[in-house]
Amino acid sequence: MEALSQKLRCMATATIVAVIVPGQTAFAQSARHGEELLVKSCAPCHAVGRNGESSNRLAPPFRTLGQRYPIESLEESLGEGIMSGHPDMPEFKFDAKDVDAIIVYLKSIQQR
Repeated sequence: MEALSQKLRCMATATIVAVIVPGQTAFAQSARHGEELLVKSCAPCHAVGRNGESSNRLAPPFRTLGQRYPIESLEESLGEGIMSGHPDMPEFKFDAKDVDAIIVYLKSIQQR
């Protein structure tokens, strides 16, 4: 009886791992994709990682954006086109999949 109980616990653990690990992998892939997009589009002016200074002193580091407003509030702007009040920043527009990846990445680097 105990052997059956142990076998059932092992099967339950394997099932849980099979469900959780792919989700974590998809999350990591999404964050990586978001980082790649921001490095390509935004890194010339903004610090897009967990540390470092922005090369343009007027461009806030992305890791501090959450201190100004909820990261989710960027979804609409990213999808419809980010426009800034200053002339140096070009307009950026991303498709829905890219917006999701950017949001996942931005959330992952926010300073608390």
